[in-house]
Amino acid sequence: MNQETDFQETPYFSASPNKRNDIELPSLRTISIWFLTLLFVLTLSVLEGQAQPPAPEPNENGVHSHLQSLQRQIDELKSQQTLMNQYPNGPITSEEDEYDSDLPSLLSNDPANGNKYPTARLTGFFQADAVWFHQDAGNIQAVGDLQDGADFRRARLAATGDAWENVGYMLEMDFAFPGRPSFMDVWLEVREAMGTNTVRIGQYRQPFGMDGLTSVKELTFLERALPFAFLPFRQIGAMTFGHSEDEQSTWALSGFRFPTDTYGGNVGDSGGYGLATRLTHLLIDNGDGNGLLHIGGGYSFGNPANNLLQYRNQPEIFVSETGGAAQVPVGVPTFVPPFVNTGLIPTQNFNLFNAELAYAIGSFYAQSEVLYSHVRQRNGQTNSFSGAYAHFGYFLTGESRAYNRKGGVFGRVVPLDPYNRDGGCGAWEVAGRWSYIDLNDKSIQGGRLTDLTFGLNWYLNQYTKFQFNYIHAFLNSSPAVNGPVVNNSNADILAVRAQVDF
Repeated sequence: MNQETDFQETPYFSASPNKRNDIELPSLRTISIWFLTLLFVLTLSVLEGQAQPPAPEPNENGVHSHLQSLQRQIDELKSQQTLMNQYPNGPITSEEDEYDSDLPSLLSNDPANGNKYPTARLTGFFQADAVWFHQDAGNIQAVGDLQDGADFRRARLAATGDAWENVGYMLEMDFAFPGRPSFMDVWLEVREAMGTNTVRIGQYRQPFGMDGLTSVKELTFLERALPFAFLPFRQIGAMTFGHSEDEQSTWALSGFRFPTDTYGGNVGDSGGYGLATRLTHLLIDNGDGNGLLHIGGGYSFGNPANNLLQYRNQPEIFVSETGGAAQVPVGVPTFVPPFVNTGLIPTQNFNLFNAELAYAIGSFYAQSEVLYSHVRQRNGQTNSFSGAYAHFGYFLTGESRAYNRKGGVFGRVVPLDPYNRDGGCGAWEVAGRWSYIDLNDKSIQGGRLTDLTFGLNWYLNQYTKFQFNYIHAFLNSSPAVNGPVVNNSNADILAVRAQVDF
């Protein structure tokens, strides 16, 4: 039986054949209520007659106490309003005092401006790649039969913020890099420590090269150019850097331990130190989109702790299968091997030089670098290696490439019409690059490699993009995996990347 049927069959609400009973029941209830009310009034009258005239009534005392309580609340509200007018950011509440009661007040509050330290912000990004290879017979003989595949090229999480008003920090880990998780940027910095300069201590990208200092999230292509192999890149050390007041020039000087492993460590008393420095200047600066010309140069010196140095690089693409090698056929590479490789060189020290040139106007921009490495071996022999690249980009949808004046590098692309629920095409960019590295000199025959790359980038918004790269890798000479040197082999590579950062 459903609820509606039960409701309809309830005697009080249903039509009853005995209508007299339906009328009498409400009448008796009404009479009872009136009788009880009258009895209550009479009782109150008797009590009032027996009360002493001078004594205050209990009702009046209750009302008086209530009014006093309300007055106290009003006074408290007025006091809080006065404090709010004096401190716009708001005083510390009792709950916050209780939470931080075991800490000195200076650790939870800056009395100068009311900001709390330390602050923390979670950030990160990932890059997922899919890669296809086509090699001629000579290239297979030189580097092996490369396998198509997909991989998370980078997957990073970082915490960044301020420990104090002039002290910042960053802790970044990569979960896709071999040896995962690995240290990336792990440092603290003290701002305005030496005049207007900043001092940074920890593991960080060394101040050398425009390509190397451009954030991997802002690269025009999937990977940095071939000469990137020369850079000391991330090492543990201390650096000071700054820029001119008009932001037309930048400078940096760093001292570091070399070489640093993926966990920021280095040991060895046979050398093990290095330095890097970089200067940049804008010869023309009419504002983003209206024309700018960047020049720069850098120098780095290193004395390896292990007395060994090695230069090598892939053709600007990388994909691997870590942990699944048992499922890969014997003899098939589980990663993209180096196309050029000096092998381990017994090294006393090295000197590295570079020159930078960049230009941007409207939707067009271009960038180039030349790098030269002079290596002194422990037996006294010297070797010289070199590399260079030049690339350009053009936005079909009218955007301009922003320039980071404090860092001396190109910055993030912000679409004029982001792709969203209401439409929008995002930003579309075409790009091209020529890249070259020469690791042949005297007894060192590491090979020569030239890459020609065509790129098509779709920026859905400033945090999400898809990249398409076609790479033609021309290996002029390289030691074969098994056998003599192979000359003039080719590989064609198609790669697609999805990237999002937050």
